[in-house]
Amino acid sequence: MTMYRPLGKLGHAVRSLEMPIGRWLAAAMLVFVSGQLPAAEVVVAGVFPGKAVLMIDGGAPRAVAIGESRSGVRVLAIEGQTVTFEVDGKRSTLRVGEQVARQGNNASADRSLSVSADARGHFFLDGRVNGAGVRFLVDTGASLVSLGRDDARRAGLDYRAGQLIRTQTANGAARAWLVRVDELRIGGLVLHGVDAAVHERELPFALLGMSALNRMEISRESTVLTLKQRY
Repeated sequence: MTMYRPLGKLGHAVRSLEMPIGRWLAAAMLVFVSGQLPAAEVVVAGVFPGKAVLMIDGGAPRAVAIGESRSGVRVLAIEGQTVTFEVDGKRSTLRVGEQVARQGNNASADRSLSVSADARGHFFLDGRVNGAGVRFLVDTGASLVSLGRDDARRAGLDYRAGQLIRTQTANGAARAWLVRVDELRIGGLVLHGVDAAVHERELPFALLGMSALNRMEISRESTVLTLKQRY
C-alpha cells in the first residue's frame, strides 16, 4: 500500500487560523497593485459593517463604504474578513492578516509572486484549479498539492477515477486519490499537468505542495516568500 504524508502540519496550521474577530480587525492587509501608473499602496486597516478602513499611499485611515472611492481605490465588497477593491480597473481581494507584497500582472513581466507571512508565520495564497477558486497554504513539507473533496468537485475533478492511496494526517490515517490537475493558477503563475491528492473529506484549505513548488524558485527574505516560475 502506498503511503503518503502530505498533512503532517495540518493540525497545527488549522489551529493557527483561530483568530479573534471583532468589530475592528487588528491585523492589517497590504497590497501593491500594479498598473500602468506607479503602484498604489493600499492598507486595509480594519472593517465594520458596510465599510472598510483604508490607508492609501501612507495617508491617514479613512472609512470607505462599499461602492465609494478614495484616491482611485474603490471598495467593491466586504465579506467577513475579506475586502475586494479595485485600482485602475484591476481587482484585488485580501483576507485579514495576510499581506501580498507584489504580484505580477503584466504578461511581459517575470512570472513571480511574493507574499508576506500572516501573524502566525504561514503563507496563504488565493489560486485557481481548473478555473475554480481555491485557498492555498504553502507547505514545502507536502509532497503533493492536496485538495479537499469540495474543492476537487468544484474544479471538475473525477477524483474517484484516480489511484486510491492512504495518507497519514495529524488526525490519523485517511483515504485520498491521486489525480492530475490540468491547470493550477496563482496570480501570474500558471502550471499545467500538476499531480495532486484529493482527500475524501473537506479540508479547511488546500496545500500547495512540492508537485507545484518544485517547478518554482523559492526564496525567503525575513517574512516575505517569493515564488518564481521556472517552467
